Amino acid sequence: MPDLSTQSIVIHAEPAQVMAVIADFAAYPDWTGAIKSVEITDPGTPGRARQVKYAMDAGLLRDNYELVYRWAPDGLSVSWSLVSGSLQKSQEGSYRLVPVPGGTEVTYSLTVEPSIPLIGPLRRKAERSILNTALTQLRKRVENS
Repeated sequence: MPDLSTQSIVIHAEPAQVMAVIADFAAYPDWTGAIKSVEITDPGTPGRARQVKYAMDAGLLRDNYELVYRWAPDGLSVSWSLVSGSLQKSQEGSYRLVPVPGGTEVTYSLTVEPSIPLIGPLRRKAERSILNTALTQLRKRVENS
């Protein structure tokens, strides 16, 4: 498995508000740039889908993939793994939320192994870009809700 990329950001909201936005998969096409459609394939428990299919279009990169989610009982983290994808061999990721004065520190960790060979530095640069974009979009969505 490739190395894990990690990035954090502080969002001015309570952890429950942040996790509610993360868990609202159906709304992702409304506020994420690359996710064009979402299908919840296993609803899990109310508000915490277990498995979700995505259609992503990030310009040159288009992928259809499915992730399985694991939700922490304390509501402060969620992790996922790739079930299937056309451009990915594997994907492991997580959001971890920590209450801090004035809000919540959100740490996003991600490792993706593409189906096509990609040199390590280029893959890590792409992962960092994904992390930065996702966290920035998440903060904007939560703080403007």
